[in-house]
Amino acid sequence: MPVLLRALVRLSALALVVAAAAGLLWRHFDGPKLAPLPPPKPDAALDAAVAKVDATFRDSWREAGLDPTPEADPLTLARRLSLALTGAAPSLEEIRRLEALPPGTDPASAWLEHLLSDRRSADYLAERFARAFVGVETGPFLVYRRRRLVHWLADQIEANRPYDALVRDLVAAEGLWTTRPETNFVTVSVEQGGGNNGPDETQLAARTSRAFLGIRLDCVQCHDDLFGDRWKQADFHQVAAFFAQAEMTLTGVRENRGKDYETRYLGQSATAVVPPAAPYASELLPEQGHRRERLARWITHPENAPFARATVNRAWAILFGKPLVDPIDDLPLEGPFPPGLEILAQEFAASGHDFRHLVRMIAKSEPFRRSSRSADPGKPVTPEQEAAWAAFPLTPLRPEQVAGSVIQASSLPTLDGGTHILHKLRRFGETREFVKRSGDPGEEEFAGEAGTIPQRLLLMNGKLVRERIEPNPVMNASTRLARCSPSDKAAVRAAFLATLTREPEEAELAHFTGTLANTRKEARDRALADLCWALVNTTEFSWNR
Repeated sequence: MPVLLRALVRLSALALVVAAAAGLLWRHFDGPKLAPLPPPKPDAALDAAVAKVDATFRDSWREAGLDPTPEADPLTLARRLSLALTGAAPSLEEIRRLEALPPGTDPASAWLEHLLSDRRSADYLAERFARAFVGVETGPFLVYRRRRLVHWLADQIEANRPYDALVRDLVAAEGLWTTRPETNFVTVSVEQGGGNNGPDETQLAARTSRAFLGIRLDCVQCHDDLFGDRWKQADFHQVAAFFAQAEMTLTGVRENRGKDYETRYLGQSATAVVPPAAPYASELLPEQGHRRERLARWITHPENAPFARATVNRAWAILFGKPLVDPIDDLPLEGPFPPGLEILAQEFAASGHDFRHLVRMIAKSEPFRRSSRSADPGKPVTPEQEAAWAAFPLTPLRPEQVAGSVIQASSLPTLDGGTHILHKLRRFGETREFVKRSGDPGEEEFAGEAGTIPQRLLLMNGKLVRERIEPNPVMNASTRLARCSPSDKAAVRAAFLATLTREPEEAELAHFTGTLANTRKEARDRALADLCWALVNTTEFSWNR
């Protein structure tokens, strides 16, 4: 009897859980019944800056004789922003909150503020920046903690710390890599088992010039530029000399002001002591402080335009999937520059290097809000329109964005900072495995290559998609849609919103509603799973539209 009683209690508890879940899920189907997103606050200065940016693009389109595409719909803009700032498409729960906004509210601006206030965006942006700052490798054993550096970056981004202050910490920090995570920018270059008692000056010079200035000084590490450019071999090694006094000690990274930097230039028989020097704008280089402090302040000086341009180009690339200037780390020092770059850089510097202000300017600009489709189906978007940003350029999603979108689509509620730790651990493991099998682009994340056949097969037959879509009433949205939706149409609409962030077209709705008609129990579960599998495997799912 006690055994039977316990079984009845457990069944009753399970029934209550299922009933409660069904009640919570019901609100996701037929309308906006969740609390709306907070409306964005008015910002006249931001609007004025965006107007200047838009004017430069309009002028360039007019001069080129190009017509911009129409403005994208709110759900498309929400998807773009979510992919760029969180690495996943929006949840059905978030979409319902977006739909509940009061009339007259700009949904894209409200969505952007929602994402910027969410820890997910700080975590995702930190990883994107870490790829430029330290790469994707694990680095030298014992003296490098990439995970701690990424977490530190996320904390700075979440607090909206000025970007120039963040960069100064990375370049000039001293201390242990465990208690001062920013020092990992320096310690990643330590050669494991090498005889040098310190970081690699040349690696740091190359990383610094590319990541923070958008200049490939490492191309002249061994010889002067072969194409008649301004850069000389001495420019690279004079930047490397700023890192020569960094040493590894028992208390972490410290400066040894007695050390010099030496190298042998091409054509010379002996090494020479190289003093530190700025490769341009030497008048901005401060005289006080240790070498890395001076370099850090020179890099981030408000009048050092390449620093602001490089940041704008990277932020643009994160939001669009491709940079304004390609390659992303090879900007010209003195121009010519594409429309928008100079104004965005000037506004970014004038804001005190406020990264959120930069993201807001780009996200509110006309190029970001253009549709990727022409208003006339008979006249598709041209390469010229995409190249001039008169149409939003289609770009393939990064592997972690694909994985993140699959995982989020399998859960109707939002997978955010409040998600249970077990779900977070499962998501982390699944994403890592998917990226490994798909192929991590590493630092070349903006190469713009389309998906490969193995990547397509991974979506069609891979473990992640199979486990996240197969019938499972506890874990997967497809089964919950089958069991809890009030109608076939509601189930189909919810499936489209959860996977593609759009409503189905009339023909799509009619077709898939027909496949669900008169299905029950396991057959209905399988039909919804097949629908979700088909949507995940559309080309539309794997591209940023």
